[in-house]
Formats: sequence, structure tokens, C-alpha cells
Amino acid sequence: MSVLVYAEHDNASLKTETHKLVNAAQKMGGDIHILVAGEGCQAVAEAAAQIDGVAKVLVADNAAYKHQLAENTADLVLELAGDYSHVVAAATTTGKNFMPRVAALLDVAQISDIIGVESEDTFVRPIYAGNAIATVQSSDGKKVITVRAASFDAAGTSGSAEIAAIDVVKGSEKSDFVSAELTESERPELTAAEVVISGGRGMQNGDNFKLLEGIADKLGAAIGASRAAVDAGFVPNDMQVGQTGKIVAPQLYIAVGISGAIQHLAGMKDSKVIVAINKDEEAPIFQVADYGLVGDLFEVLPELESSL
Repeated sequence: MSVLVYAEHDNASLKTETHKLVNAAQKMGGDIHILVAGEGCQAVAEAAAQIDGVAKVLVADNAAYKHQLAENTADLVLELAGDYSHVVAAATTTGKNFMPRVAALLDVAQISDIIGVESEDTFVRPIYAGNAIATVQSSDGKKVITVRAASFDAAGTSGSAEIAAIDVVKGSEKSDFVSAELTESERPELTAAEVVISGGRGMQNGDNFKLLEGIADKLGAAIGASRAAVDAGFVPNDMQVGQTGKIVAPQLYIAVGISGAIQHLAGMKDSKVIVAINKDEEAPIFQVADYGLVGDLFEVLPELESSL
């Protein structure tokens, strides 16, 4: 029995999700191999080889994998999958894009967004926007799994795994990379930040999100938003935290002017410490908050920034 873990990276650096995937994979048993698919990604492979518990790193370095298109990536993973009992990827935009194709081509059921591993064939995952937790057992000979990385701690980095190049090149005429429009920010990436401060409909407009920026700068925090704030056009959708946005689990999560709809809670309730600021003392967010402050955010935020 062995596990193939697909590495999350941007061709230049390995993302912390991969360390968390390895931690999850260790609970499944067997040897762990990491697949790094990209172009000019040797530094990524070297970083992956240092993760504790990894036996081998497979490197597919080719222009066909530079943008990790779903068709090319799925075909590559399918080519390698025969040697593994488990294929594991993060439940990110990349993993959600190609893993269902892998499962379909293998004719097995994908086990999505797991938050726990009970054994090699039994996994725990949220359903109904996190209102219920399902324990699922798979009888498929090959397990295709996406992992909610935020639910696992990162594996250590004192390993020295073997690095092996693979020359499998998979191309597709079905899709081509055209362009990418990426948000540039000096703040930490939302899903990797240790501290996140998010604003909701209570912010009233996009300009008022500036009230969060001073606090975020002092805390080294990322800034997020609820779906209500995104739908209202206050901020772009790449800031959305929640079931249909990004799943975060920072050390500290500060919810400002967010009522706490179940869809939002599904994206942040695994945070270690949750602080809520809302003028409505009946807001559902207070039911999950470790610390709650009932007050007008337009008075509270300047005071908080001043105190920091």
C-alpha cells in the first residue's frame, strides 16, 4: 500500500498545504510519494523532499504542466496511479479541478474534502455546509481523496527523500492557457495566514474596509470577507471566506460586522481562536466565538487599532 500526494505549488515555491497533505497521508499508512508537476520546479521538489515521512519525490518538469491544466494533470496522475492505493490532493481550486477527472477515469467514487482519517479506508468529511459530519468507508480498490488541508497540522521538514525525474508528458487539445489575472498583495495569502480579519455586510461599503487595513498591518493579518460583503460589491470575490469561498483555520480569526450565516461558519469555524465584533448581540457568530464584543464597529475598530 502506498500514497501519491499531489504537491501544491506555483513552480517557484512549495505551499504549506502540501505539508498538511503529508500529515493526512501518514494516517492512511504505507509509503508516501509526492508528485511535483510543473515547469522549472526543481526548487519545489527539493523542498518537498525535506518533508518528514516522504519516501520519494516524483518530478514531472515540462511546459505541458506549467499552468497545471486539468486535462494534462489528470492524465499524468492517471498514468502514475496504477502503483498507488491512494491518490491525495488538496481541496483547492487546483485539486477540485483535476481530481474528479482522475476519479471518473479510474471509475471510482471521489472522497471529497476530508477533515479526518480513521483508517486506510475510512474518512471523516463535513456535509450540509458543516451542519453534519459523515464518516465514510470506501470499498474501492483505489481511493481518490481531496483533503481540507486546514484541518491538519503541517508535517515537519527534517526529511531527505529521494528525488526522481519522470518523463511522462501529457498534452491536450481541449484547453489552452490564455492568461491569469492575479491579485497582488503584501499581506499573507488568506488560506495560509496565521491571523485573519474579515468584514461583513456591517461594513456598509467597500471604502470602510480600510478600517480593517491598519489592524491587519499591525497583526500581520490577511483580510477576508463574508459572501454578503462580496455579493454587495464591497470587495472582490477572492477575499470570500466560507463554504463557497476559501476555507481558513488561522490561529486567530476576527469577524467584524459578520452575522455568522452557516455558510460563513463552514469556512472558518476550525480557527483556533475566534473573536466577533457585532452590534447585534443575537448574531449567530457569537455562538462560535471565543471572545465577543457587542458594539458599533465604527467606534470599536479605531479604538482597537489605537490600542494595538
